[in-house]
Amino acid sequence: MRILLCLLALAISLPRTALAEDFTLAPVPVTEWKAVYGRIEARSQIPARARLGGTLVSLDISEGDVVEAGQVLAQVVDAKIDYQLAAIDAQAQALSAQLDNAQSELSRGEDLLSRGVTTAQRLDALRTQVDVLKGQIAAVVADRRVVEQQALEGSVLAPIAGRVLTVPVAAGAVVLPGEAVATIGGGGIFLRIAVPERHAAFLTEGAAIEIETATGPARGTLARIYPLIENGRVIADVEVSDLPESFINARVLVRLPVDTRMVLMVPETAVLTRTGLDFVELAGADGPVLRTVLLGQRQTVGGAAMIEVLSGLVAGDQVVGDHE
Repeated sequence: MRILLCLLALAISLPRTALAEDFTLAPVPVTEWKAVYGRIEARSQIPARARLGGTLVSLDISEGDVVEAGQVLAQVVDAKIDYQLAAIDAQAQALSAQLDNAQSELSRGEDLLSRGVTTAQRLDALRTQVDVLKGQIAAVVADRRVVEQQALEGSVLAPIAGRVLTVPVAAGAVVLPGEAVATIGGGGIFLRIAVPERHAAFLTEGAAIEIETATGPARGTLARIYPLIENGRVIADVEVSDLPESFINARVLVRLPVDTRMVLMVPETAVLTRTGLDFVELAGADGPVLRTVLLGQRQTVGGAAMIEVLSGLVAGDQVVGDHE
């Protein structure tokens, strides 16, 4: 008991806190923040796929490289294409020889018809044979162009400009048509967060978001909220300027505004701390008195540093300002 009396006497004898003026304590709305982890992701992650099945003879990229759209990343070779081209060329040569012979027969037939030795029916058959051979040669040329195009598709191209995120294959590997040779991340980066669904009703697009990055605190804007809930969590995207992009899928701490509540707050300068106890000076009937308080979170309200009072004060209390 003597110790408590001594502490109270010591607190009363302390100088008053410097405040601009007296004010009446009233509840004020404050934002309730929820701490979650977000991931830095590329806006677009597109695989660079092989259009041709075969052997990967060259691979000119590795993880972390920056590439341009349309850049050749790797080369796939199918040995069967050379044999197909050789077979087509041989077929074209045979048809060309047949065409030469048919055209010679047609010339002789025209000469014989002029002398009345052969019939017009025979001449028409020779002309038809020449036309058929020309059509077959045209078809063979078209087949060769198709095979040549397949050979050109052995080049694996970057679908977008960006950074190489993964390279799941190595030079010398056998790849199938459509198999991913690399994954390219581009189109800029953003922050993706997963919030428990109980907070979904409090999320609004355009809300300010506080972020702790490797380079220090930053602020962002809640840009998009996805309607599909996955595993009990709401997925949302946050736009952040100057977001570090050294590591994709890196996790950063994010503070989300999930609710608003009414609390009693006083300026930090109104709080006296002595011998482990916190006091706030109030106006009483017989003069200023010190009231022991239990403090909560510190927040910035209207540009001023404020601190929440959990107990010890009630709405309507008159906090004493500075009196010289």
